[in-house]
Amino acid sequence: MKSSLLFLVVFLLMELFALHINAQEESIIDNSSNTIMFVSKDKANDEIIKVMNETKPPYFRESGAPRFLLTDRQGKFALGIGASLQAVAEYDFGGIVKDVDFFPAFIPTKGSTGVKNQFQMDITTSTLFLKMVGRTKKLGNIVFYTAGNFRGNNNTFQLLNCYVQFLGFTFGYSYGNFMDLTTIPPTIDYAGPCGVAFYRTTQFAYRYSKLKHWSFTLGIEMPSVDGTYSTSGNLINTAESAAQRMPNFTGNIQYSWGAVSQIRAAGLIRSMTYNSFNKAGDIDARSTLGWGVQLSTTFTLGTLFQIYAQGNYGKGIGQMLNDICNLNVDLVPDPDNPEKMQALPMMGWSAGLQVNLNPNVFMTATYSATRLYSDNGWPVQNSDFYRYGQYFVTNIFWSATDNLQLGLEYLRGWRTGFLDNSTRHANRINAMVQYSF
Repeated sequence: MKSSLLFLVVFLLMELFALHINAQEESIIDNSSNTIMFVSKDKANDEIIKVMNETKPPYFRESGAPRFLLTDRQGKFALGIGASLQAVAEYDFGGIVKDVDFFPAFIPTKGSTGVKNQFQMDITTSTLFLKMVGRTKKLGNIVFYTAGNFRGNNNTFQLLNCYVQFLGFTFGYSYGNFMDLTTIPPTIDYAGPCGVAFYRTTQFAYRYSKLKHWSFTLGIEMPSVDGTYSTSGNLINTAESAAQRMPNFTGNIQYSWGAVSQIRAAGLIRSMTYNSFNKAGDIDARSTLGWGVQLSTTFTLGTLFQIYAQGNYGKGIGQMLNDICNLNVDLVPDPDNPEKMQALPMMGWSAGLQVNLNPNVFMTATYSATRLYSDNGWPVQNSDFYRYGQYFVTNIFWSATDNLQLGLEYLRGWRTGFLDNSTRHANRINAMVQYSF
């Protein structure tokens, strides 16, 4: 917690210092080509600002060019320092979600609680970031980006992104390639719609985008498996997590038109390794195949409407799908083969509409759902284990100034278990104040 407060203090001091310099309207310039200047975004080189905005991850929570920059005298390189301070108040009624984020999977099962109302506040999604961009002859535009928020243990600082990009290559920790950030509608709720693919990972990826409308991406990603392992006393029914032997392989192909319209198809294939005890009591390293496919799109209807949609299906992709990522179901026991694990089929989809009332105000409405399928008798049909979740959200955002945004949101979620298709629901109202610089 102390480190989190230190980061906030440092950034606020930098903000005040920069405002002081801007108020005095002074510039410190010498004749050296190595001079570094502290300037506001409005006075920076237009090309640098263009690169800053063009290389922004296409996700509504990401900021474009920060308000203040450190730039060289020639305007070829710039380091941006920025933050987004977000405060959210939440009230649940008619049922609750036992988390600060609205995951239908966390709606309590029947008999686990009598609480129907809940009040919470959250500021841990506030983000700090550093971004350096440069224009070179041989490597083109170079981008180094790192960002984090305060979602670590005990509200400590947590890494969100840390990568370098040049010539179409991305190396580092960032959003996975089996997902489409542009088709995730804006929400105050940090989790977002339950049926979308969303995850971050260490990766090495290449994107080719020199064709007029088409782009292609191939990626090698860090493997990680979240499984539910048997705890039976019988050794042949016991499996354990293991080191992974292969990376995840991802790819997508995209067709774009206009400023913000596109359609994308993506795929993922992975080998998930686990340890299992055989009948002789020895440990065998086994693997199960996981795979996923995605189709997504976003497009405009005139200047008033924006459509968002995506669908996902596969086996063993639980940690990539919102809501299901909380269940540890990449691998689960196979009752028909006690020495083996299996990958369950799963599905998620989302559809949303944004209405742009004016340049500063817009509204959205989104419905989303996820479904986990049973296979080989797991999970047991008389259990209340998660079967599917539903998520509805509608909100309104107002950009009061270039830096200040206000929002109000209503959410409703449903959680259905395998036991008699029992369904529990929850409602939430979110109110947000966000200041970015």
